[in-house]
Amino acid sequence: MSGFPASPSDPFPQVARAYLVTVDGTAVWEHAAGDRVAPASLTKLMTALLVDETAKADEVVVVSPKAASETGSRMGLKGGEKLRVKDLMAAAMIASANDACRALAEWRDGSEAAFVQRMNRRADALGLKDTRFANACGHDAKGHYSTARDLAALSDAAMARPAIAEFARRVETTIATVDGVRSYHLVNRNALIGRYDGAVGVKSGFTAQAGKCVIALAERGGVRVLLVMLGGRDRWWDAHAMLNHAFAYAAGAR
Repeated sequence: MSGFPASPSDPFPQVARAYLVTVDGTAVWEHAAGDRVAPASLTKLMTALLVDETAKADEVVVVSPKAASETGSRMGLKGGEKLRVKDLMAAAMIASANDACRALAEWRDGSEAAFVQRMNRRADALGLKDTRFANACGHDAKGHYSTARDLAALSDAAMARPAIAEFARRVETTIATVDGVRSYHLVNRNALIGRYDGAVGVKSGFTAQAGKCVIALAERGGVRVLLVMLGGRDRWWDAHAMLNHAFAYAAGAR
């Protein structure tokens, strides 16, 4: 919208390697928002977007041994287990489970490599000129990068999908294998959900190269604030402060 005037480019010095704050879609503060950096599990927004665009929620996925052995954040899937697409989506978005994310990628295109090609084509279609993916889950890798600005655009596209928006705002849930033999309790790794007034998303992430990352979306009184923070120093407290500042700024601008 055009109702918000330009603001200082970096009112939060040294908070993060890069960040971007938008109010109702208008960028109001940023620092290094065009720098290419590792996006960690914020990558999963693209995986979720592609799966949601091209698959049916109740389709069944057979977990491969490779997916079951994924490293990093995981839920403990076993090779051969069958889960519905919607449940693996929930695991990837809520619990940031790499094994669930890898299972979806392999199922969708036969291999993670083929799915990554789809990810990069979709990034091009969305106009994400400074984004390139090398894996589906967000592991640090050569040629795997994005920017705060591109991730804000990706977040907008993903959150326009009702299923993804629902997962992003859920505090916790329980899923089960198709046969009901095993169940998994998922707790949202985005610590703002259920704790920050108005928080409705989106995704957190961490790797050694990326540092502490979060895309935070909050809505209050008809105002929508989006924060992309990459390589944050004190991610959750700083996100609280930046979101509060943005809402105060919006109230003053009006």
